[in-house]
Amino acid sequence: MISTTNDPNVLNDWLTVGPAARLAGTSRQRPYVTRLIGAQACVWNAADGTAAATLDGAPVRVQVRYGYLWICAAGTPKPLFDFAEFDEPGRIVADCDGIGVHVSGLRMIENFLDMGHFPFVHASYLGEVPHTEVAPYKVGIDPGTDEIRATECYFVQPKSSSSATAALEVQYRYRVMQPFTAMLYKSSFARPGEMDAIALLVQPVDEERIIAYTLLAYVDDGSSARDLVAFQHTIFGQDKPILENQVPKRLPLRPGSEVPARCDAASIAYRRWLQARDMRYGAVAD
Repeated sequence: MISTTNDPNVLNDWLTVGPAARLAGTSRQRPYVTRLIGAQACVWNAADGTAAATLDGAPVRVQVRYGYLWICAAGTPKPLFDFAEFDEPGRIVADCDGIGVHVSGLRMIENFLDMGHFPFVHASYLGEVPHTEVAPYKVGIDPGTDEIRATECYFVQPKSSSSATAALEVQYRYRVMQPFTAMLYKSSFARPGEMDAIALLVQPVDEERIIAYTLLAYVDDGSSARDLVAFQHTIFGQDKPILENQVPKRLPLRPGSEVPARCDAASIAYRRWLQARDMRYGAVAD
């Protein structure tokens, strides 16, 4: 067992350690080295062509999926979540790589679910004053996958994507698949009636530091992969200082510790979902 935590939510699940491109040119003697849940993670190409990994020197399970490396620190994990759009023909799949953020991974996921900050943090892009209201939407738990699902989310956005040339009422759908992974689907400006997909994959370096990776699967005929990545970096660059100034760095889970508003339905569901799992890593539970 990794000495930095005994929380089964991180020990018995798949956690990303970055894009599979990191494996290029690696070997047991020259691995890709990073940190995960406070431990040193080493990943390399084994002699048989598969990926191999250790965490603080102990062998651990590793897999390559969706162009990313995934490690399970201990135990027997369930299958990795489904991301069907990644393999769907005709989509532009673009890896935005990772950005370090001094905050808990749980705070990062909660921010991803928050539509209320669009007009204030992402003005002229994802929202605009005075159009600040978040209309009621539906949130529930999928009984088959135990994923959080938020549906019927709508927001008027001045520039919803790199190719957008006019404001659009954007429909959103959210999924939270694991404590440190989430996805959103949003109306495509380029192809009305279809939805772009954005996956947020969080590497918990430790309880208060992460690397946040974004993986896109767009149906945007008017943009290149470089355009999509540049737009996403602009949005993330606006989020980063807000996240790093949150106090405390870890996500409070005790009821009443932070007062929610009506627009925080997805956040409330996320916190309750974490409480039901007895999530401790990256959280303030007491």
